Amino acid sequence: MTMNKGPSVRRGVRGEYAKTRERRRTILDAALEVFSEGGYRAGSLRDIAQRVGISEAGLLHHFPNKVALLEAVLDHRDDRSREMVPLESGDGVAMMRGLVRLALYNASVPGVVELYCTLSAEATSPDHPAHGYFVRRYVYTRANIEKGFANLESRGMLKPGASPYRCAVALIAMMDGLQVQWLLDRTVVDMAEELRALISTFADIDWDESTDDEAGGERA
Repeated sequence: MTMNKGPSVRRGVRGEYAKTRERRRTILDAALEVFSEGGYRAGSLRDIAQRVGISEAGLLHHFPNKVALLEAVLDHRDDRSREMVPLESGDGVAMMRGLVRLALYNASVPGVVELYCTLSAEATSPDHPAHGYFVRRYVYTRANIEKGFANLESRGMLKPGASPYRCAVALIAMMDGLQVQWLLDRTVVDMAEELRALISTFADIDWDESTDDEAGGERA
């Protein structure tokens, strides 16, 4: 009997950890919905807790305050994005295709796009709770997309005169600007198509090529 208690306790600990992790994810999904619908400032912890079916005190057990919750929500959104865009892969072709997929996906979640656009504008103020997050995010994204274009350059796919750094800056600016235009009038702008067209002015990419070739960075 004593020998069996050890494994049972370990299973219990793992079970509690899994439940806690799942609860945190549920809270983040609910917070993303609330912030997307009414904005960060208008969205309350009480609203989020009610959607999850817990008390506000229960929510604060997982996230100590609203700022911490916002940072976790933004990281949660980025986790979703990284599932579609292999930013750290170093494979320029896979990265560009992933960015177009992300633009296509974003068109299906207007509330999330609106939250991102609103927060990124508000966060230019140094005292905004998301200021540090967006500074880090732009540094990270710009550096990795620059590496992606450098990879295309090394493979002879970047067009003459194109600079990996300047391509990265222009591409990010295009993505952010497209989102604003799309939010204002979704019948005018196709974000994925416009993004694909811009990337094609920088690099020669076969958009119809099978993604099976992307993992190695070169065609077989």
